[in-house]
Amino acid sequence: MPRPYVLLSVATSVDGYIDDTSSARLLLSNSADFDRVDQVRADSDAILIGAGTMRADNPRLLVNSEERRAARVAAGKPAYPLKVTISASGDLDPDLKFWHHGGEKLAYTTDVGVKKLSERLTGLADVVSTGTEIDFGALLDDLGERGIKRLMVEGGGKVHTAFLSQGLADEIHLAIAPLIVGDAEAPRFLGPASYPGGSTRRMRLEEARTIGDVVFLRYLPKQESPA
Repeated sequence: MPRPYVLLSVATSVDGYIDDTSSARLLLSNSADFDRVDQVRADSDAILIGAGTMRADNPRLLVNSEERRAARVAAGKPAYPLKVTISASGDLDPDLKFWHHGGEKLAYTTDVGVKKLSERLTGLADVVSTGTEIDFGALLDDLGERGIKRLMVEGGGKVHTAFLSQGLADEIHLAIAPLIVGDAEAPRFLGPASYPGGSTRRMRLEEARTIGDVVFLRYLPKQESPA
């Protein structure tokens, strides 16, 4: 089965941070951009976040619009996309909101974490090991076998870095908010890695527009910028 189309979705500050270091979640998008993200979720077959994002933000990760959920059902799909997460250690709290809202859930882990996570998530999620470490290619192969055609990845930074550095991302949705974080300890969109083509390769910019005070950019990282 073909792997799903992978879309990375992220909002950052002007200086590239996805959050600050306070205990409260930093709201980077505005209401109109949050609505855009809700539409992207509704158009996806699965949504993925990493364990760090789950612990930090405790999101429900839902399609919030009743009309969009109804449209999915009318099209023969479940009301909510499959919700996916990754934890190499298997150290995820079963009380997190992620497990108790929306539709089907799936957790990828390692041979070390699979027993612990399976026990913790009994009745809450399917648990799959990708081997001795998290294998993102194997993860995509498994999702393809499950019929997932479009995967939306909402973070965090380690997950975005893995997909992009391994050449597995087909599209990037980048919303830039008019905020500056300026804290070296805060999480960033991407970390150091060896990215395909290196620092001189220019990705193709497919779309650029403003959404209120947010700038929305859509890149196709597997395609180079036309000369």
